[in-house]
Amino acid sequence: MRNKELFSLLDNIKKDEEVPTFSRHSRVLFIDGLNLFFRNFAMLNFVNQNGVHIGGLAGFLRSLGALIKLNQPTSVYVVFDGMGSSLNRKNLLPEYKSNRNITRITNWDVFENLEEENDAKVDQISRLIHYLRCLPVNIVSLDKAEADDAIAYLANYFAKEHNSQSIIVSSDRDFIQLVSDNITIYRPTEKDFYTAQTVKEKFDILPNNFIIYKTLLGDNSDKVQGIKGLGAKKLLKLFPELTQKHVTLDDILEISAQKYQEHIIYSKIVFEENNLRRNYQLMDLQNPLVDDSQIRILEQIVEQQIPSLDIPSFMQMYNEDGLGNILKNVNYWLQENFKVLNSFRK
Repeated sequence: MRNKELFSLLDNIKKDEEVPTFSRHSRVLFIDGLNLFFRNFAMLNFVNQNGVHIGGLAGFLRSLGALIKLNQPTSVYVVFDGMGSSLNRKNLLPEYKSNRNITRITNWDVFENLEEENDAKVDQISRLIHYLRCLPVNIVSLDKAEADDAIAYLANYFAKEHNSQSIIVSSDRDFIQLVSDNITIYRPTEKDFYTAQTVKEKFDILPNNFIIYKTLLGDNSDKVQGIKGLGAKKLLKLFPELTQKHVTLDDILEISAQKYQEHIIYSKIVFEENNLRRNYQLMDLQNPLVDDSQIRILEQIVEQQIPSLDIPSFMQMYNEDGLGNILKNVNYWLQENFKVLNSFRK
């Protein structure tokens, strides 16, 4: 074998063994910020040496590190509801999210009244933003936009523009409708990843039909009324198409119009067409409620350079807030979970 041929062979072997290069858009982690914060706030009774409740703040940071370790992302987006985030949906449905937790105290062991608890929530969320600014993560909040809409737009944008693999972290079931080859949902309450197969196993429907599922059944937590007398089992019995192929709301209305004499539910669906169309628009995350100016902001955020890890500033706040042993070996925790995020280039 001639030297030239040998070197060519060796060169090809070397290329075959090269590790693929990841960009910061390769594997994107989206965290529903308030969803994760409130879950920790309600569950954890942590107080510092001054007796100040720090459960939401400390629990969020601990969860953030665990989620990064679990998912190994190349970039992280923590997304919060913006000011007036529910206005667009309240214009469609005035009672949307009305009276949600207005009179309920989450933790009677720590707080004496609702005002005291609400003040603690605001203080901890504000402080959390300062911590996040010390980390190589992207913070997103758009006025008049819910976190759901911003996350939905970005996840689909990344899939289309960068063929990214995205993981959305939230206990909000609305996100299930986004599940695809590029988008996975991680539900912390279940510690389970939702892929197309998971959705089929748990609901016996295709992921892109989940919006129909919720439109017809409604969502009590958001004050969105579905069809009275209709449950999950009956829904699949009346509309087996949901398990087999992509179905639109127009398909459901057409089927119901043809069969309205066969079952009262079909009649109710025909009668409730306007409300169902409104419900669909309220919950449709494939067409999130963001306008052109908000879309421009989101796409600009994608192109921004990720912040650098600022360990001294993080540690200063950590000590000031008396978080103590909430994070074991906090310096190592920062290095292990966040330093690598600064290594991914565009």
